[in-house]
Amino acid sequence: MFDLGFWEIAVVCVIALLVVGPSRLPALARNIGLWVGRARRMVDEVKRDIDREVRESELQEVKKEAEDAARNIGDFVNKDVVADAGAPSADGEKK
Repeated sequence: MFDLGFWEIAVVCVIALLVVGPSRLPALARNIGLWVGRARRMVDEVKRDIDREVRESELQEVKKEAEDAARNIGDFVNKDVVADAGAPSADGEKK
């Protein structure tokens, strides 16, 4: 995303110290830390929700493919049974 080096962070801290003052700076830092933590937890929760939805949709696709394969196998077996029932045996008789 973007890169913050040591000097950029140092400049931001000095400006914050000058603007806010040394007495309120620890409280400000604590509040910023709390907000960053909340934002990270929210992003992690959204990622987990998206991953869960993707897994569920993949499972539904696999289930549909398995059902289609089972249906195709069933159709194939039924055709073989019908074909075997109408075919003459080695004796020349129909089964």
